[in-house]
Amino acid sequence: MTIQEFIDKFAEAAEIEEVAGIDGATKFRELEEWNSLAALSVISMFEEELDKDLAVADFKKAQTIEDLYNLAQ
Repeated sequence: MTIQEFIDKFAEAAEIEEVAGIDGATKFRELEEWNSLAALSVISMFEEELDKDLAVADFKKAQTIEDLYNLAQ
């Protein structure tokens, strides 16, 4: 999976409509749409779509979309 494919999945899970300004360096917690529901949706995306377990500690350490992408690899 490329980082752009991951960004598209992330945006869909977090219900972000405009992905044009989002890249690997984007600090996802600073996005206007980011809230607790988006966080749960992204964690669910990891488990259901990517078949990866996302540890809470790793999720808390992640700052950027690229950090999450690296966890998905």
